[in-house]
Amino acid sequence: MNEKTIRLGLIGKDVSKSLSEGIHGFILSELGYQCEYERFSVSPDDFDCTIRRLLGDFDGFNVTIPYKRDVMEYLNEIVGDAMTFGAVNTVLSTKKIGYNTDGLGFMLMLRLANIDVEGKRVLVLGAGGAGRSSASALKQAGATVYVYQRRRAELLETCNELGVFAADNPESGGYDVLVNCTGVGMHDTEGRSPVTAKAFVGAKSAVDLIYTPEKTEFLRLAEEEGLSILNGKAMLFYQAYFADCIYFGLEPDDAQAARLYQNYNEQSSK
Repeated sequence: MNEKTIRLGLIGKDVSKSLSEGIHGFILSELGYQCEYERFSVSPDDFDCTIRRLLGDFDGFNVTIPYKRDVMEYLNEIVGDAMTFGAVNTVLSTKKIGYNTDGLGFMLMLRLANIDVEGKRVLVLGAGGAGRSSASALKQAGATVYVYQRRRAELLETCNELGVFAADNPESGGYDVLVNCTGVGMHDTEGRSPVTAKAFVGAKSAVDLIYTPEKTEFLRLAEEEGLSILNGKAMLFYQAYFADCIYFGLEPDDAQAARLYQNYNEQSSK
């Protein structure tokens, strides 16, 4: 067992239902490390104070909705996918370096679920941090990516930066895969979907990055239309695994990540 106990955290608007604490604790325990993990649900007014505390008192921390872009101005360096996506989900506090493991976790989740996106038309709902990282990762994997968001100016800016297409109407159908990267379907919007059943016409798969509840209204509608469905629980685990590898300077291994996730699910079901 490694003697050092690493201090980690999570910051977001509402992380009260997040599984991150248990996931990081499980992964690091399995790898022979120890950690203390603390969650911070903060309003925009409290963001500055909390970020400064995380940078000063913690070894590293994770960032979730809606602060994946806001955190960037506090960091000395943005590297890898974080630079490509324009969003940070993992911070190494000691060096004030921002990373993004969402794309790695997202694509590993799709591969292990046998969802092939190469050459497919994929609609990404949401152009925030999660939407940007998912869209960019999908493009890198060979998909033709369309993004939809109601705020047109932000949508066009995102599409221009990432080199993907803007979707004018998400209800038009004709996509192979739909990915919900909005927060619609959780917390105070639970029971709602960002699209109606019309959006799933012609599609084979629907993915919702939300994992609480396990089956959102978006996934329920998709399943009714005959699509295979997948929530974001595996992605949450895998992006945490890749983040933990950053914290400890470990070389990530897809097979190891898959084994850990299987063990985690087996333990959780007991």
